[in-house]
Amino acid sequence: MGLSFVSRRALAVGAMVVAGALGLSACGGGGTTGASTSDGASSSAPAAAGGPKLVTPGKLTTCTNLPYEPFQFKEGNKVVGFDVDIVDLAAKKLGLTQEIVDIDFAVIKSGAAMAAGKCDVAAAGMTITPERKANIDFSVPYFDATQALLAKKGLGVKTLEEIKAKNLRLGAQASTTGLDYVRKQGLDPKEFADSPKELLGLQSGQVDVIVQDLPVVLTWLKKPEIADKFELVASLDTGEQYGIGLKKGADPVLLKTINDSITEAKSDGTYDQIFVKWFGKKPGELG
Repeated sequence: MGLSFVSRRALAVGAMVVAGALGLSACGGGGTTGASTSDGASSSAPAAAGGPKLVTPGKLTTCTNLPYEPFQFKEGNKVVGFDVDIVDLAAKKLGLTQEIVDIDFAVIKSGAAMAAGKCDVAAAGMTITPERKANIDFSVPYFDATQALLAKKGLGVKTLEEIKAKNLRLGAQASTTGLDYVRKQGLDPKEFADSPKELLGLQSGQVDVIVQDLPVVLTWLKKPEIADKFELVASLDTGEQYGIGLKKGADPVLLKTINDSITEAKSDGTYDQIFVKWFGKKPGELG
């Protein structure tokens, strides 16, 4: 997950979400809570006839963790990205406007954000795992993910084993499957609260190599100031898949709508269009 370069600027509704979520934030690793794409206070809304029960009437409220480019990040005052477009498919099907809440990733992956009524769904580049499924209901998978290693040019390593053998310093984002994966390989990485801090840790020499989701690394490498000094040294095929998260015991109408929108988009070509828009390549061609 978690994961870019723009700073958070909370809107008026974000401030209200902050006030309601401060207790939850203690569960995470020091992240912030806030930004939303539109105005309106969060409240419990009864289900419209035949529709899902929503946090806010007329809106599909999505918890995410900004920034995590290209999945979700700020572009001016608007939150955009691959995950945003995927959730919009379901929102439009339901005749709703998507509203985005920025909250600590640890609070999202634990299911606490949805359980507390902070949002209807979570879309945060979140890998489906057995541990997370104990607290969250997931949609059908919408993205096949892989991890990657980013290092300073000329470091001369291509595997985790070489990093370990050379006693190099490895960095990872806290609360992510990348962190879990390298730990299982016997490494003890330095943890960073989010992906921008992780990248900064590499740039400032706090670590020699970082592990992060491949699409995030490829997005970083599109920036000349990063590509000039750093390189992708390995892709780690971890067999991960992202899913949209919902409260445990999810509203069946909402879950079915999300699943149907993903399945239909994959069959009618819409998914491929969204994929190319954000990654510049078709599914299966990232690396």
